Amino acid sequence: MTITDQSKSKTGEAPERPWLAAIKDVLDRPLTSYHILLGASGLLLVLGILMVLSASSVQSLRTTGNSYTIFYRQLIWVGVGLPMAYVASRMTPRHFRMLAYVALLGSVFLLVLTYIPGIGKEVNGNTNWVSFGGPLQIQPSEFAKLALVMWCADLYARKQKLLTQWKHLLVPMVPVCGLVIALIVGQHDLGTSLVLMAVMIGMIWVVGAPTRLFVAMMAIVGAIAAFFVSQESYRMKRVTQFMDPFADPSNVGWQAYHAFYALSTGGWWGVGIGNSRQKWGNLPEAHTDFIFAVIGEELGLIGSLTVLALFLAVAYAGVRIATRNTDPFVRYASAGITVWLLAQTLVNLGAVIGLLPIVGIPLPLLSYGGSALLPSLIAIGMLLSFAKAEPGAQAALKEIRRPRFGWMSSWRTPGRTGRENTRER
Repeated sequence: MTITDQSKSKTGEAPERPWLAAIKDVLDRPLTSYHILLGASGLLLVLGILMVLSASSVQSLRTTGNSYTIFYRQLIWVGVGLPMAYVASRMTPRHFRMLAYVALLGSVFLLVLTYIPGIGKEVNGNTNWVSFGGPLQIQPSEFAKLALVMWCADLYARKQKLLTQWKHLLVPMVPVCGLVIALIVGQHDLGTSLVLMAVMIGMIWVVGAPTRLFVAMMAIVGAIAAFFVSQESYRMKRVTQFMDPFADPSNVGWQAYHAFYALSTGGWWGVGIGNSRQKWGNLPEAHTDFIFAVIGEELGLIGSLTVLALFLAVAYAGVRIATRNTDPFVRYASAGITVWLLAQTLVNLGAVIGLLPIVGIPLPLLSYGGSALLPSLIAIGMLLSFAKAEPGAQAALKEIRRPRFGWMSSWRTPGRTGRENTRER
């Protein structure tokens, strides 16, 4: 009997497989969250740039005479967002907490501006844009997502010792979130409102709310969402179309029908990048809300599953960062960002593949649009900053940076100047 067999017979357990031990070793490293998050979000961003170019080329050519107009605009937003993400990755939790109230008040101010005639601009039936003249316009509700997460995390961190009382879980968090959501619902933007409702419920769950309170909040939010859906005929049509997508494919079901067609014709490997047929006008919002349908058509099932895997990797990194840090603000902010990005991803993908009604929200890091891209990149930068605060992460970063200047030790003796070393030679 070999040593392995003897150990197995004594313990009654099979020896750990080498590949499983290697995976555990990688996951136990201090910078694993940092590397997973940086790699997955970077790949999503690069893929998003590529797919925006492909999905928007026809529309750009028809509207501006240049196939690259929308693509160039997205590159500009990426060029603005990446430095902001880098700055966020270098900031500390203290800096974010100082900016939390400023971000919240600024977001509320911008949301109020959308109600002022001449400043608020209507797009696709939603008055959720602020115009600053010319092509410069932003969607404040996208920035409100990040601001609300930062503010809630700071609030709960301050009230850490009082969170065993249910009133401190809800006040003033729920009234403030309710005000922001009400301002967005007033813009007729139900999709963003649903994401913010998910963030609110997620934050309550993260801080350890009792099950009864959590279920009650979900029921209340569901009732409110159902009420607002019933108040608008076009929302009711979307719900009925969701129940039977092929009942009216030439009218209400046009977008869903062609999204299904794009996904179904992609096959295993897709028709190839740039060869989408639905982007020629059959699929509305192909480069924004329905970019995943173009991905499924051009990259096939393999490409679609790769996108899902990358989003799951981002979610895993966010949860890992939240669970491995001891700072309450870092834990709550990491969890809130993860809930926000994951909820928005699920709502978008659910609408594209027919599991949820179409509500019109972008896919994080992939869809075209600076208002959605900038807050997402800043949030990724925050998570990278928090990942560097994990146990052992700072020491690991120092070990990585040290070899860059190791060549100096070969000619310079510690404690002596270069002139003294030269004299000895």
